[in-house]
Amino acid sequence: MALTVGVIGPEDLVHRVVAVGPPSGTTLLPLPYHHETEAVEVVEQSHEKVDAILFTGVVPYTIATEAGVIDRPAMYVSYDGATLLRALVELLRLGHNVTQFSIDTLRRSEVLETLIEAKMPTDQIHVLPYRPGLTSDDIVAFHRFARDKHDTKVAISCLGSAFHLLENEMPSVRLAPSRYSIRSTLQALVLTTTGQHVGDAQVALGIIDLPEPDDALAADLITLGASLAALPDGRHLVVTTRGVLEQATEQFTHMPLLDHLASRHDTAYVGFGVGRTAAEAEALARRAAGRAASIGSVAGVVSMSDDVEIVIEPTGDQPATARSPE
Repeated sequence: MALTVGVIGPEDLVHRVVAVGPPSGTTLLPLPYHHETEAVEVVEQSHEKVDAILFTGVVPYTIATEAGVIDRPAMYVSYDGATLLRALVELLRLGHNVTQFSIDTLRRSEVLETLIEAKMPTDQIHVLPYRPGLTSDDIVAFHRFARDKHDTKVAISCLGSAFHLLENEMPSVRLAPSRYSIRSTLQALVLTTTGQHVGDAQVALGIIDLPEPDDALAADLITLGASLAALPDGRHLVVTTRGVLEQATEQFTHMPLLDHLASRHDTAYVGFGVGRTAAEAEALARRAAGRAASIGSVAGVVSMSDDVEIVIEPTGDQPATARSPE
């Protein structure tokens, strides 16, 4: 399955990710921005182009998540301890004092553990962990305060917009994710996305049991994009996929089909089975239809391969989820 992963972040880091190269069968689409506040707009414009999104850091990922615009698998590249150590070595090479510095975005425990393992002092290290709502101006103010109040010698930033302001005021370095972090995050994202697509493509078979013929049934199934066939026992067989069924039932919370059937029939039982194979889906659908008939005059049941049954009634109430009887 060919996947397209959109890479969102500042231009230089986006190019760094693309240079690492995609996992097999994957295409990387560069989606750079000039400032992290553009992350939401970039995500919204990428919806029709990508199967998953890789952010170059936690800041744009959090901004997009808080805005509620992420509707597909998404991850961000973390800045590991090796990234920090590499920056400190470079600062030492340039003659800077690396025992007094301020650093943003990373967790305080992560910074201190890295320094302790490197046998470096930690008593004059100042850390500003990232939190939702933290802006570039907040980060710049933190580094300035650390310099003026605590006499820090170097500012280390993970945020490009903050670094570009700080580099003109004090010795500064910008952290960039390591090739290892980029590669491992890409692989995890591709595996997650592939797994979700496989789940969406699972076979979903439905059995509809009605007391009399219904010429309007085919029209009711348009939203499911389903095929309709007659079974020898007089019931109807519906063929679709899990992804389409989830969408048409609002994540298994409401089944408009039941409302339509309830308006035309005294009784109507709908059972859907979602399985790894057609045979498994059919067995689950038959079980679901039987379960629906035991609930009320009009009911729907979705049976999963993990022995979970979701009951849906025509009133639009929230479904009940229960383990199937042994």
